[in-house]
Amino acid sequence: MTTITVAKGDGIGPEIMNATLKIILAAGARIEIDEIEIGEKVYLSGHTSGISDQSWEIIRRNKIFLKAPITTPQGGGYKSLNVSTRKFLGLYANVRPCASFYPFIQTKHPVMDIVIVRENEEDLYAGIEHQQTDEVVQCLKLISRPGCEKIIRYAFEYAKQQNRKKVTCFTKDNIMKQTDGLFHQVFNEIAAEYPEIENEHWIIDIGAAKMADTPELFDVVVMPNLYGDVLSDIAAQLTGSVGLAGSANIGEECAMFEAIHGSAPAIAGQDVANPSGLIQAAIMMLNHIGQNQVAEKVHNAWLKTLEDGIHTADIFKEGISTKKVGTQEFAQAVVLNLGKKPSVLKSVQHLNNYTLNLPKYRRRATAKKVLDGVDLFVHWNGTDANELAGKLQRLETGGIKLNVITNRGIKVWPDGFKETFCTDHWRCRFRPQQSLEISKIDIATLLTRAIEEDIDVIKTENLYSFDGKVAYSLAQGQ
Repeated sequence: MTTITVAKGDGIGPEIMNATLKIILAAGARIEIDEIEIGEKVYLSGHTSGISDQSWEIIRRNKIFLKAPITTPQGGGYKSLNVSTRKFLGLYANVRPCASFYPFIQTKHPVMDIVIVRENEEDLYAGIEHQQTDEVVQCLKLISRPGCEKIIRYAFEYAKQQNRKKVTCFTKDNIMKQTDGLFHQVFNEIAAEYPEIENEHWIIDIGAAKMADTPELFDVVVMPNLYGDVLSDIAAQLTGSVGLAGSANIGEECAMFEAIHGSAPAIAGQDVANPSGLIQAAIMMLNHIGQNQVAEKVHNAWLKTLEDGIHTADIFKEGISTKKVGTQEFAQAVVLNLGKKPSVLKSVQHLNNYTLNLPKYRRRATAKKVLDGVDLFVHWNGTDANELAGKLQRLETGGIKLNVITNRGIKVWPDGFKETFCTDHWRCRFRPQQSLEISKIDIATLLTRAIEEDIDVIKTENLYSFDGKVAYSLAQGQ
């Protein structure tokens, strides 16, 4: 018997959770349920995180969390509880199987069977944003080597365990050479350890286009957080409906299971929602806790129900479906099919779970770190980069010289183009002219002189090289 934490959530959440629990309990799931309340009511009661401290304690004690969709109130500084849960509990791997169920669910891709493994803790979902000038805000994209190694190794180990043949990596490292470049580099390193599994890399834009056109070319796809969020929804829709897909969020200690869709408040309480996504999440949960036979029983009954043409409104199609049903009637149909298998769709066997024995991250030897220069980010309302350069050159000292000015990443000084549109946000790079390194005292001197010259420095970024390798971007046009 395993104790799990259950949250019924908002909108359609209670309906689809009740349907899901009815099915898995009827199938013989050996679980005890600790129910907690999270989401909109908790947000509006004064918990800006959407969850109470007591609920956190229950989740951490039980380790297994089955969660229905929740609603995050608009405005007011409310943070996404989904993101917070993944980060607080270290749920670094988001696993989203996306398979077609042709000919019973209408799709243009009848042989699609993709598993998207999405990094879950960092990237742009770090949520670190600032307004820096009247016209410019920034969002920091954080990619770490530990984050890359954990998610990429998980993807290869998952492929190995589930007898998958290929792992594909999607990045945009032709543009983001440091962040996405690190993800691609680590992918290549880890792929070399799995010669029996085919590997490939695609730039995200053409890779996404290829997935939308010929998803049968892909097997397991691993990618950073934002790309994974977008592409997994697209992949789910390609199968026929995002309402069909569930996801597992796996960490070293805890795991959370959920449908990939939202709370759909517009149809809440109408008994029309499709519970399939949460049913799929519950199947993954049962595998995770070692109740594979129950997971298999539920999965095959669900497939048999689809095959019988008993469909909720979102997937109902005249000529394909035989009966349009509501949430609870669909659940009852699955219960009645427990012990049965589909005859056209491929029946499933659940022999393995989502718990993989991965090695702990081992920190590498510290690299030789050299301070090559500094970027001063300046709020200035002028439009002539040459004028700004004249002001900045008055800050130069001890061989530290103005090297380049950019605006939104484009070089505008020296030798900028008059056609380039500039905002009020300027990156001004200072580099040493003689030595290979500057000191932080030099940077402090630059900042002191900027204050004296009434130049509004809003941010600085130190420029480093590691073991002789430049670890910062050049300006476009340099």
